[in-house]
Formats: sequence, C-alpha cells, structure tokens
Amino acid sequence: MAEKLKIASYWAADCGGCDVAILDTHEKFLDIVQAADIVFMPIAVDIKEKDVEAFPDGYIDVCFFHGAIRNSENEHMAKLLRRKSKVMVAFGSCAMMGGIPGLANFKDREGILSRVYFESPSTDNPDKVLPQTETQVREGVLTLPAFYEEVKTLADVVDVDYFMPGCPPASHQIWNVFQAIVAGNLPPKGSIVGASTKSVCEECPRIKENKAIKRFYRVHEIIPDPERCLLEQGIPCMGPATRGGCGAACPVANQPCRGCYGPLDGVVDHGAKYISALASVIDANTPEEAAKILDQIADPAGMLYWFGLPASLLRRVRK
Repeated sequence: MAEKLKIASYWAADCGGCDVAILDTHEKFLDIVQAADIVFMPIAVDIKEKDVEAFPDGYIDVCFFHGAIRNSENEHMAKLLRRKSKVMVAFGSCAMMGGIPGLANFKDREGILSRVYFESPSTDNPDKVLPQTETQVREGVLTLPAFYEEVKTLADVVDVDYFMPGCPPASHQIWNVFQAIVAGNLPPKGSIVGASTKSVCEECPRIKENKAIKRFYRVHEIIPDPERCLLEQGIPCMGPATRGGCGAACPVANQPCRGCYGPLDGVVDHGAKYISALASVIDANTPEEAAKILDQIADPAGMLYWFGLPASLLRRVRK
C-alpha cells in the first residue's frame, strides 16, 4: 500500500474561515484523511510548533497556508512551513492577495496602534501604554510578535508553488484540488488552482441586457430585482473584473461580487481593471456628470481593493 500523503494547514492573519471551508467538504473530508495524514492543523489536530520544527525538511507533502503576513510570528511560521513542505499553497484571498486584513495598508502602523490603544471609544488607557515585543516580569520575559508596518502576501516572504483564491475557497474547488494533488495532476508551478479562467459574470445566471448606469446604490438602499444583473441596477458588482470558479455565489444570493477570487489572467491590478469596467457602463454626457455618478460610490478605494491591496500596484499608504 502506497504511503499516505502528509498535508498541513495553518492560518496566519485571517478569520479562520479557510479552515472551516476545508471542513465544509463534509463527508469528502473522510476521503481526504483516508488518502492523507494531517500532520499539522491547529484547528483540528493537537500538534505543536515544536513538533513541526522536529520534522525533517521537506517532510510535509503539501501545506495549505491561509492568512496574510501581519506580524513576525506569521512570517516565522510561513518560513518554517515552507522549509518543511515540498509544496506550498497560498490558500485563500488573504494568503494570495492580502485579503481583508490588507485593507490596513491604507493606514500606517502608528495610526493603527493609536486608534486601537488610545482613541477607540471603549479604550481606557490614560498612561498611553502600548504592547511591547518583550516585557520583563518576575517569572521571566513575556514576548509578543512584532506588529509590521504593512500587511504582506505569503509570496512576499516565501516561495509559493500554487495560489488558490477565495474568501474562502469554495468547498467543491477544495475537493477538486485535493483530487489533483492525490493524482499528481497539478499544473506548472506558479499556477492558480481551484478557480476558473472565466469571469464571475460568465458564471452568473442573472439576465444582462443594457448596462447604462445613471446612479449607484449601496446594498441597503435598494431592493434589487433577483433576476437582473446587479451592476445594471446600479449596485457595484466586481463580477466583470473578477476570476470565477465560485459559481457566482454572491450574485446568486442577491449580493454583489466582492472580488475575493482576484483578477483574471493577464490583469496587473484588479482595482484598475474594475475602474475600466465601470467607466464603460456610466451613462453620462459630460465628465462632470460622470464624476457626479461615480461620487455615489461609498469608499471606492476600499471597494476596489477589498481583497487585494497588498498585491496591487498601490500596495500601501506612503508615509
């Protein structure tokens, strides 16, 4: 009987939803554990960091690393697991593009710490105490990870073999990728797996007739027609600029695509591509009218780079 694969799963700066998505393969998860030993997965298996450090280099066949790199602990674990793994997969939007944690790159480190520890309505910190990486107490030295100036993608700190987008990746895509791993049928290094080469719009069943937009709405300002294209109804939907593979899950549920599967092949900057898509559907006769229509979009920067600011051309705020 062939030796079972050894797989690992670890989260850094994210919400933990990617681990839940793996478990959402439901009964197929039993097939996964029949074909592979889970040698490290903090949410499900009681194996510690010291155990991973004791593994020989290359011991893990495939590591699914989810989460962005926000602090020194995230980077340490990424480098440790990279060394111990034959194949490293940036699993989910946060590892691949920075994800929602990456929106912090619109601020700087000092501003974030000031807001959290000095300025928030629930904070009582008259002495302006900030967490320190080392604090001496009677029992010894307490340590905390260093909080980085910016959020980074996994590929910013280690070599990544494959990229699997989604917030989280769809469970059916996780199963398809796992089957490909077991069969040894993976594409060339650097490929995006568990996704489509088509856009979300091409997967979306909504009726698309005439995109001529005079006004934009936030989702709570309008009850959309459940059959028509959301963008045609003035709800900003990133489907035209976003890679498919999710089955257009959000538009099917009457919510606009948020862009979590990232840009299509050949697109350098996801946000810039969507700006181009929006420009093509604005129904305006003058630049002033177009600007007025676009001004109705709340937080355009946050919308354009909801999941991909650290991987974009903008990357972060300048100090």
